[in-house]
Amino acid sequence: MTGADPEQTFFKDPALDRALAMIMALAAELAVTKDRLRALEVLLEKVGTISAGALDAYRPEPVEAAALAVDRNALVQQLIEAAKGNQASLGAPADTEKRFAQ
Repeated sequence: MTGADPEQTFFKDPALDRALAMIMALAAELAVTKDRLRALEVLLEKVGTISAGALDAYRPEPVEAAALAVDRNALVQQLIEAAKGNQASLGAPADTEKRFAQ
């Protein structure tokens, strides 16, 4: 394309750069979905039911916004570490047994 900026290059194979771009786009969508799910949970806890559009209008309190940012940054860091080849199995969360015990 004439006049377009060149693609960023991280790997020798351009297909890997494009795959990374796709993964990051999906990660961004996942982060938005997680934020919206948490907002929905907060609204349902506060109100019990919500009207159409309430989720779109929701603005988290500063403490909740900070928690969302921590989660989002952790996801991005995990993706970056995987892209750098530093991914390691994290195993199950420590509270898994408690959460799923009958």
